[in-house]
Amino acid sequence: MPSRGPIASYDTTTTTLPTLRRGSQLHETERRLNAVLNNASVAIFLMDDRQHCVYMNRAAELLTGFSLTEVLARDCPLHDIVHHTYPDGRPFPLHECAIDRAFPENNQERGEEVFVHKDGHFYPVGFTASPIRDDGAKIIGTIIEVRDITEEKAAAERQRLLTNELNHRVKNTLATVQSIAAQTFRGRTDQAARAMFDARTVALSNTHNVLTAENWESAGLRSVVESALAPHALAEIDTARFDLVGPDTRLHPKVAVTLALALHELMTNAAKYGALSVPEGRVAVHWTLTRIGAGEQLDMTWTETGGPAVTEPTRKGFGSRLIERQLPMEFDGTAVIAYPPTGVVCTLKIPLTTLGWHGRDVVLGRDAR
Repeated sequence: MPSRGPIASYDTTTTTLPTLRRGSQLHETERRLNAVLNNASVAIFLMDDRQHCVYMNRAAELLTGFSLTEVLARDCPLHDIVHHTYPDGRPFPLHECAIDRAFPENNQERGEEVFVHKDGHFYPVGFTASPIRDDGAKIIGTIIEVRDITEEKAAAERQRLLTNELNHRVKNTLATVQSIAAQTFRGRTDQAARAMFDARTVALSNTHNVLTAENWESAGLRSVVESALAPHALAEIDTARFDLVGPDTRLHPKVAVTLALALHELMTNAAKYGALSVPEGRVAVHWTLTRIGAGEQLDMTWTETGGPAVTEPTRKGFGSRLIERQLPMEFDGTAVIAYPPTGVVCTLKIPLTTLGWHGRDVVLGRDAR
């Protein structure tokens, strides 16, 4: 995209609102208003009821490359001057313009569009278009605020590429770990143990995919639950085997990874010994969000029914230790696994109060957890 240099072909000092009446008080008000508008960093356009531009501030002239004098001389809708063509070269008719809809639909429109600069290059903008009413509430025009979002788009694309590269490297590392494990375990362990190790690695990889889709800022709770259960759920003909009920929310990446691994361990145990080991077995995962001070707490219950009679194990395996120790240790929550004869019940309570968006701890000056 070509860079835009300073616009020097016209005098922006003459960009003023048209005077409607004469008088010292009105003149002073106009002078102050023009000073505010012409020193604003956001581009402002004032449109009449034909969508012709009757005013644009200095930022708007710098943004578009056109002076107000040039725009007025064209005597046509502003759309036909700065928004007339799609980036792929197709004509962009006025009736398809989201900005123009603010006038006929009598509401405020917000969004992103792509404008055409005077020199012909395209550039993305964010806009807000609001109708203007007279004393009788009749719509007489539109005021449009526009800002160039080229750098924001470029930064977002760089972030996306970096996140994808990070995920690619992490998954390569996991693949390397699997390869090392295969060489280490060869001839020294049974296939069931190796399969369990591989499954846990895949569960971790799947959670990374969920987080990558969200730029590692957070992950949707329901997406995490569904991703963790997917390996077994996709193999089931009976879709009623799983009952997932609860509101969605955003989870800190650390919570998402640990919760996904905990659910994977519960699912694996259910498939080997519990409700998912028999056709009639069922698993219910229900959760709620409870307000705690300024934040929330996730209360989740895993309940198995219809499976073989359950007895409490004599020793704790890796999965049980992960669930009962890791969640409380990392997030000050609680995790309790009960073994009633009707089926395993696991209750998780995870405070989400201090776990905001990715990087929040750094911005607020907190130590990383």
